Amino acid sequence: MTGISAVDTSPAESESGLPQLAWLEARTRELLAEAERRGADQAEVSLSASRALSVTARARQRESVEHEGDCAASLTVYCGQRSGSASTTDLTGDGLCAALDQALTIARFTEADTFAGLADAELMAGEQPDLSLYHPWSLDAEQALEMALELEAAALDYDERIAQTEGATVASRDGVSVYGNSHGFVGGERASRHALSCQPLARGDAGMQREVAFSQARHVDDLQAVTDVGRLAAERAVSRLGARTPPTTTASVLFTPRVARGLWGHLISAISGGALYRNASFLKDRIDESIAVDALTLSQHPHRPRGLASAAFDGDGVATAERTLVERGVLRGYVLSAYTARRLGLASTGNAGGVFNLDVAPGTDDFDALVAGMGRGLVVTELMGQGVNLVNGDYSRGAAGFWVENGEIAYPVENATIAGNLAEMYQGIDALGSDVDFGAALRTPSVLIGSMTIAGQ
Repeated sequence: MTGISAVDTSPAESESGLPQLAWLEARTRELLAEAERRGADQAEVSLSASRALSVTARARQRESVEHEGDCAASLTVYCGQRSGSASTTDLTGDGLCAALDQALTIARFTEADTFAGLADAELMAGEQPDLSLYHPWSLDAEQALEMALELEAAALDYDERIAQTEGATVASRDGVSVYGNSHGFVGGERASRHALSCQPLARGDAGMQREVAFSQARHVDDLQAVTDVGRLAAERAVSRLGARTPPTTTASVLFTPRVARGLWGHLISAISGGALYRNASFLKDRIDESIAVDALTLSQHPHRPRGLASAAFDGDGVATAERTLVERGVLRGYVLSAYTARRLGLASTGNAGGVFNLDVAPGTDDFDALVAGMGRGLVVTELMGQGVNLVNGDYSRGAAGFWVENGEIAYPVENATIAGNLAEMYQGIDALGSDVDFGAALRTPSVLIGSMTIAGQ
């Protein structure tokens, strides 16, 4: 006999077949109460379900149609300063209680951790704003296939040098999720995400080049046109034909928006609690110090309507908030969960699970002006490898893109390596562009760094 309702299924949402949010919230409250009855001092629970359709066309015909549907539960119990976690895909009463028993058993055998536990009750999110994240797309497999074929055709018909594609995909996913804990907090959201992508191959005298373009959004109206995505992917692939290895030198490097996101991702990792409390960050103890040029301002916007990373609360139930992480080059805050904050003797910043919709303030120069201003160097459109050391900031990655001479693009580049140190790179930014890419959770313009080592021939 359990304290969890024997009603093991929820009336489906009419749009997507997902469980009702209210049912998941009730299930969460029941499981939290059952955890207390079975001896847990505190507990936290996450329940989720999703439904997805993905259709891929290749060689002007259907390659695959995938329907996905899943449910998941994860829970953590705290017995004193010992904790145990378990997960399951069985949301029935028996399935959830089995996972609860497993978590309680694990807690009995783990080492005590003085920093473990829920976030403070006063930090829990209150009334949750409507972030307009749920916009189901009434798309069946045949309609998706028709769009995927149109997407691929736009790439194949762009230029006779587009030999084939590795697929054009139309995808749509709807989900519902709930988080609750023993403070009485229970919050949930429904969210949609739709995407178009195409990966063509261009053939030239010197070989083949592969490129990609994609568009993603919460609402289908915010996606780029199907034909625009296909043509952009093809244009990128054709532009890389005839790529060669650049000279080995020290010169300017211009990161386009789709690779510039990685630069800011490294910065976020370096100011995140896990790296900080492990003494594994080159930015530890740098609050209110200059870590970059004055032109850099980096801010978080978790309540942006239809935002790809919008959320009213973080993974601990803590309210999210607008934040300026870097202000005119000065580090103003870390990225902390309740646990990592305790390890550092600080307060949670509402960032359990990561950051929410980051914006890099743009400059005034468009892309062409940045290229003209760099004189000689490398425009990077693709990065390979994981050669980044957050302990000391050393940076070395494979790169492809375009070589610039006399302020003009001279030829496409492959098999290059760029190297530097992140601390010096952030301080060595010559300019930020005006060409912000709004199609991602991290919105950034191009970034021009005045001097990096470029290894090639």
